[in-house]
Amino acid sequence: MNSTHIDAGLARYSDWAFTSALIVLVIALLLLAVELAYSRARTSAGAELVSAGKVSADSATPGVVLAAPRRPFDERVGRAGLALVYLGIVLLAACIVFRGAATLRPPWGNMYEFINLTCFAGLLAAAVALRRPQYRSLWVFVLLPVLILLTISGRWLYATAAPVMPALQSYWLPIHVSVVSIGSGVFLVAGVASMLFLVRSSRLSDPDAPGALARMVRRLPDAQTLDRIAYRTTIFAFPVFGFGVIFGAIWAEGAWGRYWGWDPKETVSFVAWIIYAAYLHARSTAGWRDYKAAWINVAGFVAMIFNLFFVNLVTVGLHSYAGVG
Repeated sequence: MNSTHIDAGLARYSDWAFTSALIVLVIALLLLAVELAYSRARTSAGAELVSAGKVSADSATPGVVLAAPRRPFDERVGRAGLALVYLGIVLLAACIVFRGAATLRPPWGNMYEFINLTCFAGLLAAAVALRRPQYRSLWVFVLLPVLILLTISGRWLYATAAPVMPALQSYWLPIHVSVVSIGSGVFLVAGVASMLFLVRSSRLSDPDAPGALARMVRRLPDAQTLDRIAYRTTIFAFPVFGFGVIFGAIWAEGAWGRYWGWDPKETVSFVAWIIYAAYLHARSTAGWRDYKAAWINVAGFVAMIFNLFFVNLVTVGLHSYAGVG
């Protein structure tokens, strides 16, 4: 971890993989948005090809299997977009791996690398949570914040491949930061699902609501499904992020001589964790479990974004070294 050797070739491959991932994910977003905008309502996920494989009953052609009907154009576009999402995930993983190989250290020692890892974790979590075909439309709303984060990361927070600064040279770096990144990425999916739940529960989902936006909202999965996705992803991310905070406290005791000092980063991380605890409690409380609980989950997501940018880049504290360079 203390090595000063940097493999410029591998660092260049990492940059190329990042740029390629960004381009591929933008194209995927456009294709999936086309499917969402122009898809026709379908009765169920399995009713798209109801006549596929049907045997002809015509006596003139006994036993002839009829050809499956061609998939609708919007569905083919959406499937292509999803394939590009998976390719983008692979490219982003390659970016992270090449950066680590180039620097001979865990590739999450600055804001650029941390955001890349967080976005990768979020995309991977979405790939699991949205694996059913009827959830494909939700990828549009996951890719939007991911692409915004990656654009900010590559355009304004980019840091050249370099050895990690002395303050981060600890075996706790790969443990603490990676666990926090995974939790943050999964929380991103939970936040998106809760926001969509609130939209799906609004008047825009009424059958007689006019306008293109209302028609698009009605194409989303039902509100109960969105609430379930938000809850399950939060259930996973909550203990993961909590362990990340605990690991950070243990690292702080060795580095600074105390477990907890109410540093801005520590404070906002703890507040965000408490908000998510309140969401999980509200989710199981009568009168709170739907609409009000979703708003709490959204508040937790806002706290995470505030923690990522404002606390890291504006405030001054013991975590200030984890900024751009």
